[in-house]
Amino acid sequence: MNPPKFTTLGCRLNAYETEAMKELSQQAGLTDAVVVNTCAVTAEAVRKARQEIRKLRRENPNARLIVTGCAAQTEPETFSRMEEVDAVIGNTEKMQPNTWKGMAADFIGQTEAVQVDDIMSVTETAGHLIDGFGTRSRAYVQVQNGCDHRCTFCIIPYGRGNSRSVPAGVVVDQIKRLVDRGYNEVVLTGVDLTSWGADLPAQPKLGDLVMRILKLVPDLPRLRISSIDSIEVDENLMQAIATEPRLMPHLHLSLQHGDDLILKRMKRRHLREDAIRFTEEARKLRPEMTFGADIIAGFPTESDAHFENSLKLVTDCDLTWLHVFPYSKRDGTPAARIPQQINGNIIKDRAARLRAAGEAQVTKHLSAQIGKTHHILMENPHMGRTEQFTEVTFDTPQTEGQIVTAKVLGCTVTQLVA
Repeated sequence: MNPPKFTTLGCRLNAYETEAMKELSQQAGLTDAVVVNTCAVTAEAVRKARQEIRKLRRENPNARLIVTGCAAQTEPETFSRMEEVDAVIGNTEKMQPNTWKGMAADFIGQTEAVQVDDIMSVTETAGHLIDGFGTRSRAYVQVQNGCDHRCTFCIIPYGRGNSRSVPAGVVVDQIKRLVDRGYNEVVLTGVDLTSWGADLPAQPKLGDLVMRILKLVPDLPRLRISSIDSIEVDENLMQAIATEPRLMPHLHLSLQHGDDLILKRMKRRHLREDAIRFTEEARKLRPEMTFGADIIAGFPTESDAHFENSLKLVTDCDLTWLHVFPYSKRDGTPAARIPQQINGNIIKDRAARLRAAGEAQVTKHLSAQIGKTHHILMENPHMGRTEQFTEVTFDTPQTEGQIVTAKVLGCTVTQLVA
């Protein structure tokens, strides 16, 4: 009887939910199983999920193989038809104790092979508390799930459902538990983080939650926010950026493009100037602020001029950490029906140019840190991250999970040396 093995593909929220599933399956007594938590953000992500499933089946011929996550939610038939797969469970079902009790209780076929309900009918996000991620450095806390927006390229709402928020009290209680267990950094995660609170009484904003956490958990050294939509940032969040040193000066922005016409065709809610203005305002409040961003290359109808506006946005917003996505046609989305799809080789070339621009920005950022002193959270004895999420290497071993103060002596292509 072996404990179940878990494989996580995709985002930090998936990583959080995998930890929750580990606890739920352990409590249920599940054994001799392999669980794959899939991603559906691109067609390539789904392809990689199938590839991983085949690999895991070869490595675990006698285990029960269970597939869950966004790809399982949006394409249950794709995975149920795979001969390697024994069960498919949806994003709601994977967070329910009874699902895992059913899996553990019977391996002979009485448990339904496909358990995927309508995600759009879900109205609550389970505030499942976990004690951490098996590491002593940082922990991720889910505060929101789903998305009410319908960007024309995006399949994720169909995998995650409509936006649901975890009440502030539940979030604060979980962070207190994590701090009591020795965690020095907590990252707030969600699918559309800046929509947090819209479905709660009095409709609080993300900035209200941040301020409440920092006030009620005074022993938390570092609070970090994952990806946000800058057009939805509220006054209190800007106030926290300006006045709260425990809120880390690093924001990852869901920008997607740098041309107004393409942004409209994507059904985004901001324009190019909105993104530039936000980064400028945030830097005025917090000069050391660094930004990451998601940018898509090759959206349908994207001309050379449209693309150049995206490329220029990298320097106009002074972005540092880029996540570049070659456009991926997702069946069921409006963008997939646009006749003027871009040639794959052009998309590949544009994505490469964006990544090169990102690499130049990283080089600029790293060079600017030499000689500066940073507070670095150690992820392992020889590597930690600064407040801006920059990797730092040490020759002398440090204590994992601790925050050390060190002067930056130099840099490599991707890391600082301290």
